[in-house]
Amino acid sequence: MMQKALQRFSVKDLILISAMAALGIAVKAVLTPIIHLASVPLFIPGGALGGGLYMMWLLLASGITGKLGAATLTGLVQAIIVILTGVGGSHGVLSLFSYTLPGLAIDIWLLLSRHRLCCLTCAFVACILANLCGTMAVNMIFFRLPTIPLLLSLTVAAFSGGVGGVLSWHLLVALRKFDIIPQVTEDKNREEPHERC
Repeated sequence: MMQKALQRFSVKDLILISAMAALGIAVKAVLTPIIHLASVPLFIPGGALGGGLYMMWLLLASGITGKLGAATLTGLVQAIIVILTGVGGSHGVLSLFSYTLPGLAIDIWLLLSRHRLCCLTCAFVACILANLCGTMAVNMIFFRLPTIPLLLSLTVAAFSGGVGGVLSWHLLVALRKFDIIPQVTEDKNREEPHERC
């Protein structure tokens, strides 16, 4: 089953997905101590506050390859990296759940909306959903926060995810502008990319 799913991706796609996964873990390892300076006094998980910057790599993998399933695969590769190395906040074998779920949320959103990170709106919503799923997953595994702190964490996660979505969109626009990656639209009958849905 896994082999059949991977056949949808070229070798180039898999290299790009691996690169985005590794960059995401590297950025997380560098930013986590800084983010904790702000999140600890607020009594919220650091991932909720910095998650938008972590999730944007999943969006970039999806946008660069243009393939549905790329975000989930990127999250899975990240989970394997943190399990093997312990870098980036390993949750042990539960990392398979906490790292893959946000990518799955992105892919489900893109599938249901029939978008392919073709506009600011779909990138914005995709990253918010990813960070909300990631925050909920970590809360279920570790924190089990009471209602009010959990709602605060989810609010911060939505804001952070929105920021990550906007950053991802602008990076994808720049890559498309210089023809590094192909142009996309949400409707295959349209030829030109657009910024609004």
